[in-house]
Amino acid sequence: MKLSTSVKCALATSIAASIMASQALYADTVRLRMHTFYGTEVDHIAADLRDRVSEASDGTINIQFFRGGELVSSDQFVEAVARGSIDIGHGVGSYWPGTVGIGTIEGGLPGAWVNVEEARDIFANQGLDELIAEAYAEQGVKLIGRGFGSDYGLVTREPVTSLEDLSSMRIRATSSIATVLEKFDIPTAFIPGEELYVALSTGVIDGAVYGGPVEYEQLRINEVAGYYTDINLLNPGWTENAFINPNSWERMSEEQQQILVDELAQYLDDVHNWLEEGNQRIIDEGELFEFATLPEEDSQRLAEASLPIWEEEAARSERNAKAVEILINNAKAQGRLSE
Repeated sequence: MKLSTSVKCALATSIAASIMASQALYADTVRLRMHTFYGTEVDHIAADLRDRVSEASDGTINIQFFRGGELVSSDQFVEAVARGSIDIGHGVGSYWPGTVGIGTIEGGLPGAWVNVEEARDIFANQGLDELIAEAYAEQGVKLIGRGFGSDYGLVTREPVTSLEDLSSMRIRATSSIATVLEKFDIPTAFIPGEELYVALSTGVIDGAVYGGPVEYEQLRINEVAGYYTDINLLNPGWTENAFINPNSWERMSEEQQQILVDELAQYLDDVHNWLEEGNQRIIDEGELFEFATLPEEDSQRLAEASLPIWEEEAARSERNAKAVEILINNAKAQGRLSE
C-alpha cells in the first residue's frame, strides 16, 4: 500500500519531532569516573551498572569504574570528588570523619540498628539522610545514593575466645569500633581494605573488623587469618553511600540525573544482596574460616562501652546532636532504650 504525500509528510514530521525530543531529553554524552572502595569482588555488579546506565540513557552516560586503591585511597574519596579527580565516590562515611563530621554516625554507631529494614527506615524516613546530605554539600559533593552493608565480624590470625585475647593484638578498625576497643586497652589502627592482606601477612596487624566472610574471602584474607568471630555490635555493620561532583551532576539533564540515581540505587542493592548471600554461603560451607562468637557477657560489655560514643558524637556539632537524637528516638520506639 502506497502512502499519500500528506501521510508521508506527517510521518516525517513525527519522526523529526521524536528525534528532536530525544535530543532535548539528554545533554551531551557524559563520561563519569566512579571509584569504589571494593576490589575485584564487585566487578560483575559494576559491569551491570555500566550496561544499565548506558542502555537507559541511550548511550549518553558512560561510566568508567575504578576499584579500591586504583586512583586514590578510599579514605580520600570526598576530597577527590570535590576537586573533580573522580566524578562519583562509592564509600563509607566512617572512612573520613575528619572531613565529614557526621561520617562516623553515618557509617554506623554501635547499637544504632539491628537489621537492614530498621536502618533503611532511619535514613530514608526519619531524616538522617537529610542531615548527612547537608554535611556532604558543605564539603563540595552531592549525596545521591545510600547502600547497606551486611555482617561485620572480626577476623584474626589466632583464635579469639574473649576480649582479653585481643589485648595482645593490634586490630584494624574504623573510628567508632576503634573507640570501643580502645576502652578495653585493645590497640587499633586504620588500614584501607585493599591493604589488609599485606598488613595481616606481615604482622603489621593481628586482626581486622572490616566486613563479613564473603568480603574476607574475596580479599583472600583466609590465607593469612583463618579465624572469624562474631562480635554482635551492629547489623548491618556499616552503611555505604554514593556522591557526585556537583559540576558533573549539573552537566546532565534532569532525565539523565534520574537515570543515574535509579541505577545507582539498584547497584547499591545488588552489592547488599551479594554480601548477604555470600556470607550465608561461606558460613554454611564452613571451610574457609573457623567460626566463633564472642561470649555473650563480652558482647554486653562492648555494647555498654559503646553508649558514651553516642554522647561524644552528639557533642561534636549541632547537626550531630540532631542525628543522635534521631537514633535515640528510634531506639526508644523499638524498645531498646527506656523513655
